[in-house]
Amino acid sequence: MIHVQSGLEVLLESRLDLLAGRRVGLIASVSSVDRDLVSAVERLHRHPEVRLAALFGPEHGLRGEAQAGEHVGSTTDALTGLPVYSLYGAMQKPTPEMLAGLDVLVIDLQDGGVRFYTFLYTMAYAMQAAAESGLPVIVLDRPAPINGVTVEGPVLEPAYASFVGLYPIPLRYGMTVGELAGLFNHAFNINCDLTVVPLVGWRRELWFDQTDLPFVPPSPNLPTLAALTVYPGTCLVEGTNLSEGRGTTMPFQYIGAPWVAAEDLAAALNGLELPGVRFRPVYFTPTFSKHQGEQCGGVHLYVMDRAVFRPVETALHLLATVKRLYPEDFAWLDPWTPGGHRSIDLLSGSSAIREGLDAGTPVDDLAAAWQDGLQAFERVRAEYLLYPA
Repeated sequence: MIHVQSGLEVLLESRLDLLAGRRVGLIASVSSVDRDLVSAVERLHRHPEVRLAALFGPEHGLRGEAQAGEHVGSTTDALTGLPVYSLYGAMQKPTPEMLAGLDVLVIDLQDGGVRFYTFLYTMAYAMQAAAESGLPVIVLDRPAPINGVTVEGPVLEPAYASFVGLYPIPLRYGMTVGELAGLFNHAFNINCDLTVVPLVGWRRELWFDQTDLPFVPPSPNLPTLAALTVYPGTCLVEGTNLSEGRGTTMPFQYIGAPWVAAEDLAAALNGLELPGVRFRPVYFTPTFSKHQGEQCGGVHLYVMDRAVFRPVETALHLLATVKRLYPEDFAWLDPWTPGGHRSIDLLSGSSAIREGLDAGTPVDDLAAAWQDGLQAFERVRAEYLLYPA
């Protein structure tokens, strides 16, 4: 394992000058911890040189107590007595009233390595609000969990911007949250007073389990690095009537539905010989979410070689195969909000994947169509990379 210091640890060890004499607001989540699993909230609250004044929570809440999509209200933190403002409820962007009395806003969020992870846009909206209020922002960097090299998938089209994809970046962007903050700030004209406290010891090719930092699930349905590894692809299943495994012990690794014959689907997918992955037939009964209480047949994705595994293309092959085997049963879900774009389009970043799969376009052709956008993104991305390969 490689010894890596998180931005939180670097801040506390050598960059407390950034907070000296300032009243601090902190945006954090359940995975905002040091290597001893002590939360950033506790570390800053009890530090004699830090004046922690307000807390802010993203999706799932400050303490990780809420399920996906569940709105969280503002409250008072029982451990510190500080106000906790929810940024995943009535408001997604801090209001001037929330920021009143603060001198600096600190953001310590572990992202999921994918465009549709809402923490990214909690950070972006907070940076926008800080710019409007003249408040400096400090982002404490954390490792890119599924490495900082691989980029994959289509770049979002601006017409499909939402809280699961605000800016034109690909599904898998291969950057740390601190690097993304720099890109958001300059490439997309937020222009806040931004300081990134970088990681020490991290290299681009590292996966999270190759560091000596403890893995804390960033959200309730991403309990393991194995789930995060497939998540860039299987999250697209959220836009269909297939279960993505929520309500099981293997979210995003179990995919299925009551009308799927597990052995048939596994055999068809294994017959494609997709790189780095095998499919095990599986039966499961979700305890919540889609198909709650119904037995589902499906597949368990086993990543055999993550270096060659391509989650987005794998998921498209999975959806294409299900559509071929079960044309009368498979369906795209309706929009999350009346009159809005379909959920699959918001997750994938345009209507191209849905329309292509409906038209029977080969997955290889769909992937070829997004390569020019990926290459253009990589040229922009290169300007904001902070760490060597």
